[in-house]
Amino acid sequence: MGKIKTIEYFRVLPRWLFVKITDEHRNYGWGEATLEGHSQAVEGCLDAMIQRFVGYEADNIEHLWQTAHRHSFYRGGPVLMSALAGIDIALWDLLSRRLNLPLHVLLGGAVRHKIKVYSWIGGDRPRDVEAAAKERYAQGFRAVKMNATEDVDWLDSPSALETSVERCRIVKALGMDVGLDFHGRLHKPMAKQLAKALEPHNPLFIEEPLLSEHYEGIKQLSGLTTIPIALGERLYSRWDVKRFLHDTSIDVLQPDISHCGGISEIRRIASMAEAYDVAIAPHCPLGPIALAACMQVAMCTPNFTIQEMGLTIHYNTEAGAYDINNYIKDKRVWDVREGYVEGLSGIGLGIEVDEEEVRSVAKEANAWPPKGFVGPDGSIREW
Repeated sequence: MGKIKTIEYFRVLPRWLFVKITDEHRNYGWGEATLEGHSQAVEGCLDAMIQRFVGYEADNIEHLWQTAHRHSFYRGGPVLMSALAGIDIALWDLLSRRLNLPLHVLLGGAVRHKIKVYSWIGGDRPRDVEAAAKERYAQGFRAVKMNATEDVDWLDSPSALETSVERCRIVKALGMDVGLDFHGRLHKPMAKQLAKALEPHNPLFIEEPLLSEHYEGIKQLSGLTTIPIALGERLYSRWDVKRFLHDTSIDVLQPDISHCGGISEIRRIASMAEAYDVAIAPHCPLGPIALAACMQVAMCTPNFTIQEMGLTIHYNTEAGAYDINNYIKDKRVWDVREGYVEGLSGIGLGIEVDEEEVRSVAKEANAWPPKGFVGPDGSIREW
């Protein structure tokens, strides 16, 4: 046992927010509190949590989690839950490092020895998907995800969807599975049409076919298509998730470990989903710490199915040279073979963070600004 001595956070390129916790005995752990486009808000929340939780017992992870959540009065939401996630992940890393064990052992032990993964192609305005998919195949991936469309109006010409179907067909013809991320960009009139048009091509899933707040529309859409429906990155707790499980409107749940309160909460969400025969495929186009945390959860979660990896995702390449291979000492942990990454076997999260690089980049890293689309008439469109 040891009391928390320091909680530090580091804003790093391309758009990530790391957390380091050290206890009074110099044990330490790393977490990730990334909330894309809202780093300053999470940093402010972390400042308040630092004042509150320095001096707490570092091993009492659940007590700290419950205190942060239930004594906030205004609870939940992306900012509070992302800040809590960074602290929670770091505490689990610290505890398992102190015990000299891989983190998944503390969560019940392994149910698999390797983890199925997919990566991104295509960018925000998807193009050149054939060449990109071939490159991913050569890297070892057997599944990819891409944005289904560019920006689309509430009711647009059906021709706006034709290229989406063609891109899906092209990637499938290469022998790869492909998930289509609608990204909440489409409204119901267009989402229904696109789901029907994609159905003959058997995508792996369609993600966020509508925004999560349109739960009644997602329920309606689930009755119109046989394609598995996935969502969850904009659900921040088990209370946000339970409506979708209860009304059986989704097939794949995609909680983001850095948005939903960390390892403690994603484990509870996964157990809830298992009771409804819903698979878990964590959202993670984020940094190496969040990805390692996801991998540890995948190792011990029966209903886990596939893990998103942000390797050279367009958001990273747009910012320059920084990717998931940065900030860690052994880059081989992300090697992909025939669609799988070997389970992380090192202590804690299974990675060693390059603290020197983290501190160096954090000195000058700017916050990543939110993105958006504007229609030809000047109106705001979903991004």
